[in-house]
Amino acid sequence: MTAVRQRAKADSSNSEKLYGIAELAAELGITARAIRFYEAKELLAPVRANGGRVYTRRDRARLKLILRAKSIGFSLAEVQQFLELYGSRGEGRPQQVSFLADRSAAMIAELEQKQEDIVKTLEELRDIHAQCLRFLAEDGTPCKTAGDGEAADAPHKKSRRTAG
Repeated sequence: MTAVRQRAKADSSNSEKLYGIAELAAELGITARAIRFYEAKELLAPVRANGGRVYTRRDRARLKLILRAKSIGFSLAEVQQFLELYGSRGEGRPQQVSFLADRSAAMIAELEQKQEDIVKTLEELRDIHAQCLRFLAEDGTPCKTAGDGEAADAPHKKSRRTAG
């Protein structure tokens, strides 16, 4: 029996609110299939009762954490690593925070680089777009790509269209 499943059984013995899979899925705006997927990946381990899955408040909190981590770009492997750091009683909380700080710093750096790349690409596309509009509006010279400074080699006809 996995540690996740052992904790789930211990949690269900308390007199706390329990959720069915349909109820939990509806509350979190996901499908029951998505919840079963996270179970298959051993990120969740609900207790089985009368042939159905029963989720505790802890399972609900864990699922919310999984969904949030996925929405900001964490892989399932990273989510699993983060959850496993917690331990059986929260003794791994400092390690979780350290892991999260390190990983979020790396993700911020990656996103900032992507943002810079997007800005450069947008500038180039705007330049190409403007050149194409000039081509259509003016004398029929072909569009130039940003930075090449020479006309495209493809043959062209003079356009009689004007920008309107």
